[in-house]
Amino acid sequence: MKLSSLFSEFFNSEKAGGIVLIFCTVFSMILANSGFGDSYTAFWHLQLFSHSITHWINDGLMSIFFLLIGLELEREIYKGELSELKNALLPVIAAIGGVLVPAAIYMFINHGTPTQSGAGIPMATDIAFAIGVLALLGSKVPASLKIFLTALAVIDDLCAILVIAFFYSSGISFLYLGIALGIFAGLCLLNRLKVNFLTIYIIAGIGMWYCMLQSGVHATISGVLLAFAIPFGDGSEGSISYRLQHFLHKPVAFFIVPLFALANTAIVFGPGWTEGLLSNGSVGIIAGLAIGKPVGVMLFSFIAVALGICSLPGELRWKHLLGAGILAGIGFTMSIFVTLLAFENETHIAAAKIAIIAVSILTAISGLIYLSIILKKTTERV
Repeated sequence: MKLSSLFSEFFNSEKAGGIVLIFCTVFSMILANSGFGDSYTAFWHLQLFSHSITHWINDGLMSIFFLLIGLELEREIYKGELSELKNALLPVIAAIGGVLVPAAIYMFINHGTPTQSGAGIPMATDIAFAIGVLALLGSKVPASLKIFLTALAVIDDLCAILVIAFFYSSGISFLYLGIALGIFAGLCLLNRLKVNFLTIYIIAGIGMWYCMLQSGVHATISGVLLAFAIPFGDGSEGSISYRLQHFLHKPVAFFIVPLFALANTAIVFGPGWTEGLLSNGSVGIIAGLAIGKPVGVMLFSFIAVALGICSLPGELRWKHLLGAGILAGIGFTMSIFVTLLAFENETHIAAAKIAIIAVSILTAISGLIYLSIILKKTTERV
């Protein structure tokens, strides 16, 4: 199966970005628990124009991350694996299973507790981290598995974005929300009129981001809306959608996501931190990502194929799907992002972050070992 040049670029940037992401996480956690810990954690809380540096990263720079996710999703819908219904259905249905089952497991464990609002935490997959792990296996990985995992992760993130929009927004200002949606409608009109000046969309997108920020709906949603307002055209290298996506790959992979990791993994492991891993919230996160993800992906995929709704692509086998399901349990960036929206209690946030990091490492290692074994056997047979 031939990979498009833009998909290959996306995959390769996420591969290297995943390695940088892991390094930044380890570095941040070590520094936070060193003799410089107090100064390091205090830095991220410095105020800049009435907001902390961490807040600007999470609400500002991460909007650019979501803009790239939106552009990639748009391309998959128009020209990629999701452009044909039969090909699109398998990762879509698998992603739905990978969202619903982890959330159900979390709610079963946390219903009626102070941490029940965290049901969205185990829903998402960290694209950079998951693809970074998959890339460690090199050329042995079938192209269909790369595409399936990427599509699965993108759809997972879309589901997480919808969850953020509907369940983690509060104190809605309908005036600002109306203005933001009005700007979006205006951009869509420009799109229909075939206005192809990227500067206009970017300036209006910044205005939409500001209004969304003031509305109470999480500002990062504006990134996704902007992505779908920007003209896709024929999807060629000359289209503004292609050019913007191409431009954003490296800044997002090597600056924005690593910066997010540095700011949000400055976790101090105080006395008794291991007890937090046994709390309802942490157990729900770990069980949701480590068990719920692969079970949800496999169960929903199996039902869909058995009912004849879709079929496995040529190179893809059930054993590959299981490996993708395990790697989908790497929640990291998106799970931490939802944690910051779900909880206000610092103890709950710290415990959730530790659980997310622990289970992401567990699923990354498990997925790497499992896939290396089955891909080695496949290679030997060939």
